[in-house]
Amino acid sequence: MKEGVHPEYREVVFLDQQTGSKFISRSTLTSRETVELDGKTYPLFKCDVTSESHPFYTGAQTRIVETGRVEKFRARFARTAGTVRKA
Repeated sequence: MKEGVHPEYREVVFLDQQTGSKFISRSTLTSRETVELDGKTYPLFKCDVTSESHPFYTGAQTRIVETGRVEKFRARFARTAGTVRKA
């Protein structure tokens, strides 16, 4: 590879701001902030969402869908609960 053409590929700490979890991965990201982890200093990148907090990976998305179904059922049942059908 040519020198000076490619960005520096190094270990970076990613911080999930919702859960506070940190993990190390290799990246070309640049950051002004650094963090010390396991006795080494790494660049820090703050993430809004990672697999630790995303509803698809945590299973919260299915709970939201289930809650919506239950509420729809209750609303539909409440409308018909007052009427009595005669056979």
